[in-house]
Amino acid sequence: MNIFKTFVLMALLTGLMVAIGGAVSGSTGAIIMLAIATGMNFFSYWFSDSMVLKSYNAREVTSTDAPQLYEIVTKLAQNAKLPMPRVYVIDTDVPNAFATGRNPDNAAVAVTTGLMKTLDYNEISGVLGHELAHVKHRDILIGTIAASMAGVVSMIANIVQWGAIFGSRSDDDDNGGIIGFLATVILAPIAASLIQLAVSRSREYDADKTGGEICGNPLYLANALEKIEYYATRYTMPQAGTATAHMFIVNPLKHSKKALKNLFSTHPSTDERISLLREQAYQMHLTA
Repeated sequence: MNIFKTFVLMALLTGLMVAIGGAVSGSTGAIIMLAIATGMNFFSYWFSDSMVLKSYNAREVTSTDAPQLYEIVTKLAQNAKLPMPRVYVIDTDVPNAFATGRNPDNAAVAVTTGLMKTLDYNEISGVLGHELAHVKHRDILIGTIAASMAGVVSMIANIVQWGAIFGSRSDDDDNGGIIGFLATVILAPIAASLIQLAVSRSREYDADKTGGEICGNPLYLANALEKIEYYATRYTMPQAGTATAHMFIVNPLKHSKKALKNLFSTHPSTDERISLLREQAYQMHLTA
């Protein structure tokens, strides 16, 4: 169901971009926006992983540099039947983690030094199981494309707005009048943001479930989420930004638990995720 939901949401986001192009410049604008969407998908496919790792000053480690971390990733990759990803560490005391890469053969996982200090072996396994689930489902590429497309919608809306301010647009033109203008400037960016965030939340549920299976015990991930959430409600991870917040296992921007429950959250409620993981552990125990 979540896979189908993601497909529908991505189709809506693409359709929204084309509709905006049509509202601004008719059929020519629609074609241009479709071309932009295609070009962004291509760029995201090839370059998103290196860009995000560089933005957080992540350093690659080997089995010599971080033997325990590397051992965990190796075991989990085998459990998930995935190629061994590259392993990175980010120097910050705030515990968190993310995965990146266009496909399983070009994947990387990154954890913070704070995560390695705060979580025990099993909990780190739970977190990395979740991240490898994202790799397995190719969620990183989907999330990056959705975020990029939503960003373009907002950019176009700003261009239209400034064009109107400086008199480059008339309310009597043939491109939809004042209603089309307001829809482009106000409603379209909100709709794009809601769709992008819905894509992000739907992928987190599936990654939790699969991650619990990969690490062998969903309670490992549930306990890890509880600890990470504690820090996330008190501290903002250095260098974290809204463009990449959806990639982390828990939103790295300081937030309240109440804020996580609204439509503009990059992640589902952590309490709800923990509850579902505990139910999953119970069901696995019954069938064992």
